[in-house]
Amino acid sequence: MANDDDTGKLRLMVDGGLCQGHNRCAVLVPELIEVDNLGFAHARGDGLVDEALAEKARIAVKNCPEFALRLVRAATGSETP
Repeated sequence: MANDDDTGKLRLMVDGGLCQGHNRCAVLVPELIEVDNLGFAHARGDGLVDEALAEKARIAVKNCPEFALRLVRAATGSETP
């Protein structure tokens, strides 16, 4: 069972104050993003990114026009490229 202390785990974070509802992220990585009834993105569940989805998550972060997405290391909270 995985936990937040796994140093290799990434967490996808969505800044609700920056999200403008373009929904590129939801198109690129629907496994990690859900959209509310107003069209704004939110991370699914706790935001932990399965290793198999890490590259898709990075692409979504790079494609957010409002820079509302970021990937952080789950254990430390530090940002990752």
